[in-house]
Amino acid sequence: MSSPRQQQEPKLSSAATPASTTPSTSAFTSASTSSSSSSLAPAPAPAAAAAVAVEVSHEFPGARMAFTSELHFVPELPESPVPCFRVLDHEGGLLEGAEEPELTQSEAQRMYQAMVELQAMDSVFYEAQRQGRFSFYMTTAGEEAVNIASAAAIHAHDHVFAQYREPGVLLWRGFSLPDFANQCMGNQLDAGKGRQMPVHYGSAELLFHTISSPLATQIPHAVGAAYGLKMAGEGCCSVAYFGEGAASEGDFHAALNFAAVLEAPVLFICRNNGWAISTPAKEQYRGDGIAGRGAAYGVSSVRVDGNDVLAVLRVVKEARERVVETGKPILVEAMTYRTGHHSTSDDSSRYRGASEMAHWRTQRDPVARFRRWLERKGWWDEEREKEAREAARNEVIAALEDAEKLPKPPLSDLVSDVYDDIPAHLQQQEKEVREAVLRNPQAYPSDVPL
Repeated sequence: MSSPRQQQEPKLSSAATPASTTPSTSAFTSASTSSSSSSLAPAPAPAAAAAVAVEVSHEFPGARMAFTSELHFVPELPESPVPCFRVLDHEGGLLEGAEEPELTQSEAQRMYQAMVELQAMDSVFYEAQRQGRFSFYMTTAGEEAVNIASAAAIHAHDHVFAQYREPGVLLWRGFSLPDFANQCMGNQLDAGKGRQMPVHYGSAELLFHTISSPLATQIPHAVGAAYGLKMAGEGCCSVAYFGEGAASEGDFHAALNFAAVLEAPVLFICRNNGWAISTPAKEQYRGDGIAGRGAAYGVSSVRVDGNDVLAVLRVVKEARERVVETGKPILVEAMTYRTGHHSTSDDSSRYRGASEMAHWRTQRDPVARFRRWLERKGWWDEEREKEAREAARNEVIAALEDAEKLPKPPLSDLVSDVYDDIPAHLQQQEKEVREAVLRNPQAYPSDVPL
């Protein structure tokens, strides 16, 4: 795939063209009233004597505006917030006037079973970490709908740049339960060879770029990849997942501006779960959430009920289609709630009340909401529920037990996969580490081949 720096910059049209005004019941907000078109083919070199047509403007170049003699300050909040698109009520019933997405019985059942598997994995792996069987874990409790529905809406050839709260996206794309267990154990079958923290998954085969701990670094990466995909004519997009806490990082703002100016086909999906570890959303920002920021950067935006599987499926599917068709970015804000702890290093009861967590776990559970819709359709029942949950838990436990039995990667893997020929300074470091382990074997794992 070509790098943007290896090709000539796209030629920008000097004339603005009206943006699409196609109506949508999912309430996408328009980024602007005009846009620039770009040509992906390199522009031919002009003849030496040819005159260059230049559009001359005597107005300020920094913004599109109308002049007025009346002093006017823009208010800190819009008169009307970005609406939140929803299809189902909290009991799984179809809202009046809402349309169900095109979803077959088998597709709906597969989505629900994936949510059940995700919950089973979270439960077993969280317990395993508490038992000391691996070092760290993060759950997706409360955010299962955003994971599975968005994954079902994008295409297999789209590139995913996720944060640490999207294992369901990878599960949907084909990452197996043994794959998850091997990564968390860091054994010899772990694709990362034990060099990453648990839950920092990645799969080149599934186009799921390896998760990085620093917040928001994946967002500009996704934009750059999308720009490259567009220049190569791949006909797909990149998808960047992040939380509202990551949207407070500078990389988020740089990425949105980068994507808008270069017209990169990237789908930004922010799961606003209300908490950035222990910092509530009300202490993070004062504006209209995250979707309200899109227009300021020239990015079309939409807000969706992230606990409504059908709403997320429709919004992300339509957003993805628009991104690929127009070659321009879209920002999706999925409103949800993190019902679990931030990680196994956190105790969320220290900063939020038990009644708040109980409400979201019992009254606003996205999995139960989707199940009730399936039951209304006659596509699910109590017997299926019991069988699915028992089977999922057994599969996760078996994967975990098998992963525990495998040896760790050899010590030499610490310095491999970076250079074709390992340089002398890394060889020396590997030697020093090996000698340290041999001198103090009691301080190191005994199952790492030296």
